[in-house]
This record gives sequence, C-alpha cells and structure tokens, in this order.
Amino acid sequence: MSEAKRKIELSVAVPLYNEEENVRILYQKIKDAMDSIHREYEIIFVDDGSKDQTFPILEEIHHDDRNVKVIKFRGNFGQSAAMAAGFEAAQGEVVIAMDGDLQNDPSDIPVLVDKLNEGYDVVSGWRKNRKDKLIIRKVPSKIANKIICSVTEVKLHDTGCSLKVFRSEIIKRINLYGELHRFIPALAKIEGARITEMAVKHHARKFGQSKYNITRTFRVIVDLAALNLMMKYLKSPLRYFGKVGAIFVGFGMLSIFWMLYRIMMIDKPPGDINILLTSVFLFIATGFQFFVWGLLADLIVKTGKRKSIYLTEEKHEKI
Repeated sequence: MSEAKRKIELSVAVPLYNEEENVRILYQKIKDAMDSIHREYEIIFVDDGSKDQTFPILEEIHHDDRNVKVIKFRGNFGQSAAMAAGFEAAQGEVVIAMDGDLQNDPSDIPVLVDKLNEGYDVVSGWRKNRKDKLIIRKVPSKIANKIICSVTEVKLHDTGCSLKVFRSEIIKRINLYGELHRFIPALAKIEGARITEMAVKHHARKFGQSKYNITRTFRVIVDLAALNLMMKYLKSPLRYFGKVGAIFVGFGMLSIFWMLYRIMMIDKPPGDINILLTSVFLFIATGFQFFVWGLLADLIVKTGKRKSIYLTEEKHEKI
C-alpha cells in the first residue's frame, strides 16, 4: 500500500545531533516497539545539522524502510526547532516525541499510548530512576523542575523528559522556539489539554556525548519568563501592555497633580520645568506607546503568520 493511501495513526518524532553510534540501535528499538502496537506508523528522524555520519546512516535506514522519514537541517537550529519540524511533518493522530541518545526507552511507547487512550491529550514521561550525573544534571534538573512547575502551575515530577505522547490536534497548535521544548506541557495547558504523566525507564548514555551544558540554564530562565507572560496574556496581550501603560499614566497624573498642588495650594510655582516635562512624557509618550504596542500585539496574535524557525536541506519520504 502506498504512503498516500494508508492512514498513519502513530508518528514518532526524534531529533538527532551527532548520534552516529546510536541511530541504528535506536531505529531498531523504535521499530520493534511500534510493530508491537499493530497500527500504521511512521518514524520521523530530524537531523539537526549533524557533522558526523548520522545523516548518511539515516539515508540508508530510510531506503530500507517505508515507515521512516528523514529531515535534514542546513545548520544546528536546536532541539526545539528539530522537534517543531518533526511535529509539523507528523501525519499521525498520535505523536510521540523522544530523544535520540538511547536514554529514553522506546519499549515504553506502547504503555504511554495506552494511557493517552484513557482520555488524556498529553502523557509525559517521568524519569523516576534517572541515570545521570548527580551534580551536573540531576540537581539542576530538580531545581529547574520546581521553578517551572511553580510558574506554570503544571504539576509534573519531570518536566524535562523528552519522551512524551500527544494528540496531534494539540501538539500542532504549539509553536516552539528557544528552549520551549522543555515547557511543552505548559504550552499544551494553554490549549486546554488534559495532562498526566507516567514513570518510564531511563538509561545512562553509552555512546556519544551529551549536548547539555550549564549555559542552557540561562536560556531556560529567559524562556520561562516569556512563557509566564504567554500563559497569562497570549490570547489578549493588550491586557498586559494596558496594565503597564496604566502604571505610567498613573505616575504621570500624580506628577501633574503634585505640580498643580504646589502652584495652587502652596502658592509656590515649581522651580524646575523638568517636572512638567516628565509628567507630559509619562502621561502621553510612555503610557500611550504601551497601549499602541498592546494593540499591535493583539493584531499579530490574531492575524500574524509565523515563519519557520528552521531551514531544511533535504527531506526523504516514501511515496
């Protein structure tokens, strides 16, 4: 049966960057797991600008298996971009995301899919017995998880686990950039998703090197701040800009009243014209600008069309 005629039910999206030693093993494990479900599926590998033999190996796998699609980026755009490309290409009603370093276990996929079928929109993996270094990975991850759950109000034990299962209509509405792949459950909450989590297996990395470094923590913090605003004001950014504008207008009004008070009640005109200039600036310029920005943001949210955050070099699909 041709790809055009068969209906894809399950899509597995896997971002890869310099994973030449892992990719064949990973493919076979995913294939075994998906074959056990007995439903039509596809595996989408996204090569995030690898500099080793990852892509040539993926080409060979694609050539031998009609269920495998391969997307190659022109450069290294990051994990969020790679996941976004995989989600965009996915045709299945259910989309599974996972890392490509063999630390996630594909044998957990059938269990997560069954859990999704209980009425959830997102099932997030929980690396309950995590096989990572304590100081470099586990401790910062626990701290970050506490902060993320506090800010987003999505209560999960492990927000950083890449192994997740989604309903397609939810994940395709989510725009990823920066480090937002870490906050997918929170972004799904904005869309009204029903979210749960399940404990999954986790393995120590055997081949290749981790792409994690401590500098990513700062990018996560910045994106978390943006996410906090997004969760509160995404559908009506004018509310946020209006509040800020109102504060500036308030300061401007107070400055004007203080100036008038000095002139009329104390009978002592202000000695410095800067008070008047500051009042005018706060009242007219700053406050008005925030209201205008809010209106523009509202228009962008309602009518804007998002550009892709990545550039592909090649795509391979079986037709």
